[in-house]
Amino acid sequence: MKRIFLFLATNLAIVLVLSITLRVLGVEPYLTAQGLNLGSLLVFAAVFGMGGSFISLAISKWTAKRSVGAVVIENPRTPAEIWLVGTVRRQAQQAGIGMPEVAIYDSLEVNAFATGMNKNNALVAVSTGLLQSMTKEEAEAVLGHEISHVANGDMVTLALIQGVVNTFVMFLSRVIGHTVDKVVFKTERGTGPAFFVTMIIAELVLGILASIIVMWFSRQREFRADRGGATLAGRPHMIAALERLNQVHTAPLPEKMAAFGIAGSVGSGLKRLFMTHPPLEERIAALRAGA
Repeated sequence: MKRIFLFLATNLAIVLVLSITLRVLGVEPYLTAQGLNLGSLLVFAAVFGMGGSFISLAISKWTAKRSVGAVVIENPRTPAEIWLVGTVRRQAQQAGIGMPEVAIYDSLEVNAFATGMNKNNALVAVSTGLLQSMTKEEAEAVLGHEISHVANGDMVTLALIQGVVNTFVMFLSRVIGHTVDKVVFKTERGTGPAFFVTMIIAELVLGILASIIVMWFSRQREFRADRGGATLAGRPHMIAALERLNQVHTAPLPEKMAAFGIAGSVGSGLKRLFMTHPPLEERIAALRAGA
C-alpha cells in the first residue's frame, strides 16, 4: 500500500511540476481551432517525455529509500556494515567515481540495486537476504556489478532513452489521433471524440513498442555491468554470484527500480521482449565465454 501511494504521489507531483513548466515557458495549447499546432505539440511532448523521465531519475534515490525502506549507513558499527562500506569505497575508487551512499534494506529476497542521477553521488543498496545468503566474495561481485552501473552512467543513459521514446510516443499518438479525426471521421470544427479514442489507442500501441526498445537496452547494459563486476571482484566470483542468484528466489524490485537491481523477473516468448534483465543462464554463459 505504501509503495502504491508513493508511486501515485510521485507521478502526480511530476505532472504538476511539468504543467507549471509549460505555463512558465508560455507554451500555447497544441489543439487549436485551426487544427494541430505541431510546434506546441513537440514542446509539450518533450517537456513531459524528457522532463518526466529526468525528474524521476533526479528523485530516484529518495524514492528508492522509501520504496524498500533502505537505511543509509552513516557510521558503520557492525562487522557486516564495516565490510560493506569498505568494499564499496574500494570499488568506487577503482572505478573512478565518488563514494556512493551505502544502504541496507530489510528483505529476505536476494537483491541489490544502484541508482542516482550523478555517478559521483549515487546510492548502492543491498538486501539483508543477500548478505545472509551469499559469501563475501559473491556479495563483493554483486557490489562490483552495481558500482559498474554507476560508473557506466547507465541510469542517466536509460533515462535519456526513456525520455526520447516517451517524447516520440506522445507526439506521434496525437498526430495519429488528429489525422484519423480529420481524415477518416471528417470532423470539421474543433476536435471530435475520435481524436481522443485514437490517441489513447495509438499511445498504448506505441508505448508497448517503445518499451521493447528500452528493455533491449536495459538487458545489454546488464552484460556490461557483469563484465565490470568481474573486473572489480574477479570473474569466478561474478559467475558464482550469478549462479547463487539462479538458485534462490529473487523477487523483482518496485517498477521504477526494477531495471537497477542485480536480477529481474524471468519470462519466455513475448515476455522476454519486456524483461529488464537477460536470463541468468545467458549472463553466466557470456562471462564464461569472456564476452
